Amino acid sequence: MKIVVPLKQVPDLVEDLELNDEGTGLDYEYLKMKLNEWDDHALEEALQIKEGGSAEVIAVAVDGEDVDKMLYTALAKGADKAVKITGANPYADNQELARVLANAISGMGADLVLVGVQSAGDRDGWLAPILATHLNMPTVSVVTGLEVNDGTATVHKEYSGGIMAEFDVALPAVIGVQAARQTPRYAPVSKVRQIQQSASIEEMAAGDVGDVVTSTVEEMRHPEKSGGARILSSVDEIVEVLKEKGVV
Repeated sequence: MKIVVPLKQVPDLVEDLELNDEGTGLDYEYLKMKLNEWDDHALEEALQIKEGGSAEVIAVAVDGEDVDKMLYTALAKGADKAVKITGANPYADNQELARVLANAISGMGADLVLVGVQSAGDRDGWLAPILATHLNMPTVSVVTGLEVNDGTATVHKEYSGGIMAEFDVALPAVIGVQAARQTPRYAPVSKVRQIQQSASIEEMAAGDVGDVVTSTVEEMRHPEKSGGARILSSVDEIVEVLKEKGVV
């Protein structure tokens, strides 16, 4: 079995996020990036399947700043191969990103494509179904449980209100992973450095994405700040505030 896992870097939300001069997006020049947490769960689920049987795990990412480090980290965690797609926009929306990934994945003979269900930079969270359309594969998203047996993936899908459903999906398929069966593993820095010296990253051109119908951000703003919060430590303080506000 061959499992392909697209990985994406997203802004580290603990950092201050600055807007570009046009006010239509983030200024990425000095922004710290990190692996999208849902992609990390998709990678962990792929590695769990590999360890439970016979599978090859391929990590794929669009070229960008620190992408090599992200891919070497995936190899250090247990991925068998890393592929970097060159000549594409690493910050593209899901419509364009899906085309780029489909061009790369279509020639890999994937039995299973595991995609993070969303990312911090998404405007729609629809990467899995759009990618599945381009690859002509069935798809189920928001998956929190996955088992693979005899060419079929049995998945547990979560709906709003905590409702769970079980589906059998014929492979090859694209699965949008909400959560892996266990917390994503950590790769020590020493192991990542060792992998950097012994392993290599394959490069692949993005190819033609054609005309992509997508949305456009007209304006982006920082949230407006309010008057702040007041911490109350006793019932007497709560009563006093309510009196000040004319509630009691």
